[in-house]
Amino acid sequence: MSSDQARADAAAALRDLVHAFAAHDPGDEELRTIASAAASLTMQLDGAPPRDRMALIRAAVASGVAPAFPAMTAGSGFSDRAVGGATNPTSVDVDVRFEAEEVIATVVLRSAFEGAPGRAHGGIVAAAFDDVTGFVIGLLHEPAFTGELTVRYVKPVPVNEPLEMRARLRGRERRKLFIEAEAHHGDELVATCKAIYITVDPTRFAGAPDPR
Repeated sequence: MSSDQARADAAAALRDLVHAFAAHDPGDEELRTIASAAASLTMQLDGAPPRDRMALIRAAVASGVAPAFPAMTAGSGFSDRAVGGATNPTSVDVDVRFEAEEVIATVVLRSAFEGAPGRAHGGIVAAAFDDVTGFVIGLLHEPAFTGELTVRYVKPVPVNEPLEMRARLRGRERRKLFIEAEAHHGDELVATCKAIYITVDPTRFAGAPDPR
């Protein structure tokens, strides 16, 4: 079984490769070399033991190493989650910190996430908001799933530039958590977000059988 650090290093290298591919225009011979190397690495990975994410989570919960719902701090949570997981090669670059009850994230959407020239694709901006607002439920220690996510694009969101996303809880109604966030590029507001999360039983969040 691989270590998280080894997976994080490999994932980071793969992210760099993907963004370098998107940002540059190599010749046909170089592209054929890249295709051959990628095919060889894919065969190597396919020969490795399968990775069962839910089995890993259940094992950690059963052994007491991790709670059913991990507190999402800058260095914890599901490290292989989509969008913001350090051990997931398809993730965006996210660095999170906390101030009181507010989540503050520095997000960089690199070249492979470009939509219109020089602008980040709207879908990846929404995905980044989904990941960042998810840290709020970690602060609350209440497992929840996204029920609704509304994004307003105020100005073009640039690629390859640091964005600051801030998120916080604004209210709750029974199982619903109302979270809002905004993204700035420097001093300029570029997008806002309103999310509704639906709380669930911690054991169900982790995929374990419901004890009831």
